[in-house]
Amino acid sequence: MGFVKFIALGAVCAILTACGTPDQVAMRNAPLDLGPGIEAGQTIQQRDYQIVDLNFVAPAELSVSERNGYYPMADIVWRGDRIGDRKAQIAELFRTAATRNMDADGLGRPVVVDVQLRRFHGVTERVRYSVGGVYNIVFDMTVRDATTGAVIEPARKVVANLPAPGGTAAIIAEQSGQTEKVRVTDFLTLVLSDELSGSVQTASR
Repeated sequence: MGFVKFIALGAVCAILTACGTPDQVAMRNAPLDLGPGIEAGQTIQQRDYQIVDLNFVAPAELSVSERNGYYPMADIVWRGDRIGDRKAQIAELFRTAATRNMDADGLGRPVVVDVQLRRFHGVTERVRYSVGGVYNIVFDMTVRDATTGAVIEPARKVVANLPAPGGTAAIIAEQSGQTEKVRVTDFLTLVLSDELSGSVQTASR
């Protein structure tokens, strides 16, 4: 009986050792600790921006679909406005979001934000009034000095996903004023705020 207990104890120790192994390996392979998010030759600075303008580009090669299917079959699917120039409508969403983020006190560094759209998957009527889905928005964002035009933050990819209610929930949201356009504009306002605040990693001089 004592031998069985010994074997069981050994097995437990082996399991606990195995659970701890990945952390130990990560510690051995970790680079020199320069602080959270800091790499050699890099410094961390706090963003202090005042947005004065936003340039929006939707490349000509991005396809647009008005097909009422369950899955987006194009780069751009948007139903929050009446049928029209979808790229122009999306540009207006971004510009409204940028305007909301403009600092009224004017104390930050004046910047221009360049946005180049990669994908804007809204939900079709069929999805919105049945199962619901996700607004999947992908774009490249560059931050430039508004005075000199110099690049402060080079282009980086931003992926933003917002749940889209479906069925009865979508109808209730619509009736309460939470239309697709309202929800997505509010969401983009928060996305830009998040992407243009906090700290940024820059090269040391």
